[in-house]
Amino acid sequence: MPSKTAILVVDIQNSLATDPGTKIPHAARVCEAGTSILQVARQIRDTRVREHSLAPGFITVFVQHQESPEEGLLVFGTDPWSLVFKPRQGLENGEDFVVAKSVRNAFSNPVLEQILREHGVEELVIFGIQSECCVEATCHGAIDAGFAITLLSGAHSTYPEPEARPEEIEAQVEARVRARGATVVRWEDAVEVWEKKGQVLGPYQ
Repeated sequence: MPSKTAILVVDIQNSLATDPGTKIPHAARVCEAGTSILQVARQIRDTRVREHSLAPGFITVFVQHQESPEEGLLVFGTDPWSLVFKPRQGLENGEDFVVAKSVRNAFSNPVLEQILREHGVEELVIFGIQSECCVEATCHGAIDAGFAITLLSGAHSTYPEPEARPEEIEAQVEARVRARGATVVRWEDAVEVWEKKGQVLGPYQ
């Protein structure tokens, strides 16, 4: 049987993705990609579980950054901190989890690896915000922990820097994680594979 997969949604929170005053420039693109990715994954889950009585074959983990008021806007319980995509509740809806973190690497919270190990996960499909910060750090954390990873190109982005546009930073991050053995694939191509096979799969060699 193929290894079980986890979709890791990193820090797609209101301050970074929906607030006009603080969101990243390509927030709409990331949110549109995330909507499609999760919609297809959930449809596959529902079909496998409810129509064919099969195991879902994957879990979804929403990573949620939090900080103190002195550090920034992502303060626990506030609107800026809230997730854009809501985890589905109830056993009949499958397995969605939320993992908090206060530094870039989501694997800094041992609960994340515990969830993944308990569900037999060996492969991670990752997307979110910000490319060179929490997304990249979490990719490296996953690799260090022994997971195979696929980073979804076009479904992560960041703020511009003085000498680099967001698209350039995205490409730099993809090159760095690819150099460590990660697979990088356009999110549209990944979703197309899922739809054809009726299964959430990764990595894409």
